[in-house]
Amino acid sequence: MTIDFSKPEVVVAGAGPVGMTTALMLARSGVSVTVLEAGPDLSTESRASTFHPPTLEMLDELGLADDLRAQGIDVPAFQHRDRKEGLIAEFDLGTLAEETRFPFRVQCEQSKLTRIILEKLRDLDNVDVRFDATVSDVRQDADSVTVSLADGRTVTSTYLVGADGASSAVRRSLGVGFEGETYPERYLVISTTEDIKAWMPDISYVNYISDPSEWVVLLRTPQHWRAMFPVREGMSDDDALRPDNVQRLMRTIGERPGGWPILHTTLYRVHQRVADSYRVGRVFLAGDAAHINNPLGGLGMNSGIHDAYLLADLLVRHIQGRIDDAGLDEYDSRRRDVSRRYVAVETDKNWRRIRERDEAQRQHHFAELREIAADPITHHEHVRKTCMVAELAGAR
Repeated sequence: MTIDFSKPEVVVAGAGPVGMTTALMLARSGVSVTVLEAGPDLSTESRASTFHPPTLEMLDELGLADDLRAQGIDVPAFQHRDRKEGLIAEFDLGTLAEETRFPFRVQCEQSKLTRIILEKLRDLDNVDVRFDATVSDVRQDADSVTVSLADGRTVTSTYLVGADGASSAVRRSLGVGFEGETYPERYLVISTTEDIKAWMPDISYVNYISDPSEWVVLLRTPQHWRAMFPVREGMSDDDALRPDNVQRLMRTIGERPGGWPILHTTLYRVHQRVADSYRVGRVFLAGDAAHINNPLGGLGMNSGIHDAYLLADLLVRHIQGRIDDAGLDEYDSRRRDVSRRYVAVETDKNWRRIRERDEAQRQHHFAELREIAADPITHHEHVRKTCMVAELAGAR
């Protein structure tokens, strides 16, 4: 089969996990797809790394879960801890065993998933992945969408999926509002090859450690541990990234002779925003282009992959004539509601709890977590909610 990629049926802007999942689903259903990625290759940044059970179910249906698990770590439990009091409560994902084939999280960097998908796409002749293709503008009419690239090239398609990140050129071209807030704190993520379990033997591979002055989240990924700290108020970006500050933060975990080996550091601001619309005519927004949120809880990438799963399915059914144009509106109504009602609310709660300064409120929260963990019914419901099982069930 020869495909004319001068006008693919769908253009996907962005080759992150959301864009690549969308492309794979479309291409496997016979839709011609062009993926436009601004970078010279797939990103290698150490960003999202938690895959929740519903996401693993979706990836398994696409033949990706086994490959992802082979490169990641199955994590059967997560913990809430306090700097001074230690373990507060542990939650067992095994309680989900009757609801999912994956009663655990998988810790694996998102860059590994995109490379797994790229290898699958190489076997398909109806998909074209183009690098160094930066989207600068989008125009549409009644029949098509034209994407202009920074180098002057254009690509015309029947539909466009904007999965090009938080600073989405697609969203800006459409003039879609991106209302929300920017958090007052910046986050510093530090990756180390040292095994943190040597200093905290009883920790899980996923830990939320509260503290009124300097909380920390500790996550294990296949090659390293990742620690996320808030940056002190008034500290400049340069000072936050200074080796002495990085070592100071890591010493709050444990005193290591000679200092902690640091693989890399990343500093970023945190936003909580949802696009005013996920659909404008023939153009759809997905992932960070449609919604960004506090990373505490690992809901962002997972929610984006859920976007891709629904949107690709709807587009395939529409292109095949099984639903009309109005049927595509289901994507905006369902996924935008999830972002506002669930993801934004839960991630904000996680942030407020981990940094709570009022001691009475802190102790109230600890008591609440202990009670939830101790009761099998509430334990199960808490795990369902935090691992997005309840969110997905409610959206169907």
